[in-house]
Amino acid sequence: MRKRFGILLAAFFYYTGLVRLFRWCMRRMRKRVIILNYHRAGEGANDNNLRKHILYLRRHCRIMHLDEALEQLYAPASDRDTDRRTIVVLTFDDGYYDNYTQGFTLAYELQVPITIFLIPGYIESGRLFWWCEGDRLVQKAGARVVTVDDVTYDLNTPEGRMRLRQYIDVHLRYATSVTEREAFLEHMYEVLRVSPALTAEEEKDRSLAWGEILKMQESGWVSFGAHTMHHPILSYLADPAEVRNEVKASRYVLEQRLGRFVHAFAYPVGQHEHINQTVIEAVREAGFPWAVTALSGIATAESQPLLINRLLTDCQRHWLVLAAETSGIWQYFAPLWKKILGSEV
Repeated sequence: MRKRFGILLAAFFYYTGLVRLFRWCMRRMRKRVIILNYHRAGEGANDNNLRKHILYLRRHCRIMHLDEALEQLYAPASDRDTDRRTIVVLTFDDGYYDNYTQGFTLAYELQVPITIFLIPGYIESGRLFWWCEGDRLVQKAGARVVTVDDVTYDLNTPEGRMRLRQYIDVHLRYATSVTEREAFLEHMYEVLRVSPALTAEEEKDRSLAWGEILKMQESGWVSFGAHTMHHPILSYLADPAEVRNEVKASRYVLEQRLGRFVHAFAYPVGQHEHINQTVIEAVREAGFPWAVTALSGIATAESQPLLINRLLTDCQRHWLVLAAETSGIWQYFAPLWKKILGSEV
């Protein structure tokens, strides 16, 4: 219901000309960059939405690679170009296979740049990302009643399946080391009698392979940033040395494989509680000039270079909602939605 209301509201903003008015106002404000935060590039029936997003943005904004956009944002006022169009960057976190099959296909066809944040430890590993494992383990379980940590889960019932998914996700999410996380996964594979090897059907959810990454880079339409080696939530790691290694090693491996400098870093999950001072210092020590969060906001020249906000979006979002969000009108009325509905639309 809230989603439908959001689309109707966005349509009202768009077709009454309010989106165009806010877009005009934004162009006359101080320099800013809208960094869109995607993950998947196609989601079933909504695969065509990304095309609609790009066509709208290409018509009204300047779409740039992240590095190029941030260089422009932080340049001295005298060095900035005179193009007043709002700069937009399309970023994709994690490096899903559909970033190649659909994201790259659209970028190449429509000639727009995109930036993908990669996790080297998952590339060609043959494993799913850890946050996908809860659903997979429960769905593929060879045992229908299991006992873990003295708690029994009946997988024949929806409640039992939900509780086990939650149990798995909590242990993976809050692991204090990558070793602990992987040991827990191996244990759950054994308990639930599930093979870690992906089936042909599950290949669509895998990480990119190096060959695909290099092909995208050669096109000139795709650039890359680092997203740690194994995607732990950095603030939950117990050892600061592991935090530093996850950040530094990801940059080193990518630069070796890509043959070029990697300047941008994206914090895993990227909310306030996932980015403490130890994490920020690790990013600084690794030599990244800038890093992006998952905190909602538009980047300006006053944004801290290692704490740059993005606008979370996805391919399920209607293009009219995206138009409202990137014009600034959505954020302008956000306090009103919270007062009326108790939450954002």
